[in-house]
Amino acid sequence: MTLEVEVMADQIRRAFRGESWHGPSVLEVLAGVSAEDAAAHPIAGAHSIWEIVLHMTAGYRLVLRRVRGEDAQFSLVEGWPPVPALSSEAWLESQRTLEELNQQLQSAVRTFPAERLSQALGSEYSAYTQFCGAPQHDVYHAGQITILKKALAAARGAA
Repeated sequence: MTLEVEVMADQIRRAFRGESWHGPSVLEVLAGVSAEDAAAHPIAGAHSIWEIVLHMTAGYRLVLRRVRGEDAQFSLVEGWPPVPALSSEAWLESQRTLEELNQQLQSAVRTFPAERLSQALGSEYSAYTQFCGAPQHDVYHAGQITILKKALAAARGAA
């Protein structure tokens, strides 16, 4: 393992688990979110927390498929899959799946041959771009989740 792939895997871990300078990680912003809150749409026209989690899951799956050699793309439905029926169990399963796939991505990056980082990986984007993009994508969506949580809290305060 080279330092470069280790640094990328560490950034994927930090954006998801914590210990990063940018602010709260994905797991930190999801802590304490109920299934009801995850499914809520407190901002008109915006995705719900649950929809964002499923989208992030789809992103991890896409990159992992590409690492396995597929020229994988996904449709709008694959990128934004429907939320399952509302239940605490389904919400916990969505979070567990997200966490498992994040771990799989970290492992895949750690074992990826550094000499292939500049090569296209199942799309027009290089492996390097996709591996660096994964934590950027996480941070972007963690920010959205934070805003949705604030909107939910504000709606409760107004009620």
